[in-house]
Amino acid sequence: MGRRRKGQDVNGWLVLDKAVGLTSTEAVSRVRRFFDARKAGHAGTLDPLASGLLPIALGEATKTVPVLMEGAKRYRFTIRWGEARATDDLEGPVEATSAARPSQADIEGQLPAFIGDIAQLPPRYSAVKINGERAYDLARRGENPEPKSRCVTVHDLKLIACPDRDHATLELACGKGTYVRSLARDLGKALGTYGAVSDLRRTGVSPFLEEDAISLEKLDLIGNSAAHQEALLPVATALDDIPALAVNEVEAARLRSGQPIRIIGRTVLTRNPPSSQSAGRHKGTAYAELVTGAQRQPVALGTVRAGEFRPSRVFNL
Repeated sequence: MGRRRKGQDVNGWLVLDKAVGLTSTEAVSRVRRFFDARKAGHAGTLDPLASGLLPIALGEATKTVPVLMEGAKRYRFTIRWGEARATDDLEGPVEATSAARPSQADIEGQLPAFIGDIAQLPPRYSAVKINGERAYDLARRGENPEPKSRCVTVHDLKLIACPDRDHATLELACGKGTYVRSLARDLGKALGTYGAVSDLRRTGVSPFLEEDAISLEKLDLIGNSAAHQEALLPVATALDDIPALAVNEVEAARLRSGQPIRIIGRTVLTRNPPSSQSAGRHKGTAYAELVTGAQRQPVALGTVRAGEFRPSRVFNL
């Protein structure tokens, strides 16, 4: 008989406002201990240098992580001009310098070339795998990893400030797999200089925003009481970008047993319409929810195909 994993059945999302210097793994461990949760995970790593939104899934919410990982991300970041860094941010050593500094007009003129579906080369110090090994592990051993270029989607990129001639602050909305450090590096090259990220904050992970976030310090102040449960958002919050199907008790029981249900001749998709940034990303994907009065409880994630809703992940709530 297997050992029972320690912890409580805690289900929901905690949107952490991660501080600079903390790894994503450390952040998840601290949140899990705070709630004494049996299971926890996160939706998208933030480097120690970065701050901002790190959505942490507890319990059954971990089943919605793949959906959230596909969502749009939003960042506010500052580029330091004139320095090429090994890591494409200030954590790495300087490899080259340039006296050239772009004007505000120059920067704004280059931004359209970085919006849309673009080819991007991940940083040498990244989690991208090369022949089964992480690029950053190869780089730390003194090797020169060469990640392959890949297509990423940038929904929006705009300049919001030039505090001095050495720095520019921008806001970015992008899809899965986009590296802000690569964007800073490539924008610097396009402007005839070098660029490295000096400050990075994630401000949104669809559908979570900064107003949803809470710091570890505030969690500690709340303490282990009923109040800390108010910091948790429902499991289904991460599913706002995909359509929902309202089901009855009989259908819910069938889905929970892994069986499909027929949906021909009924209104299938009943929740928030997909945003322009999520449209097409979850094509064919939906989730079923049991509606009882004003209460909505997620039952299963699945696909709509051939007049059926077919469950792929079932929630035990």
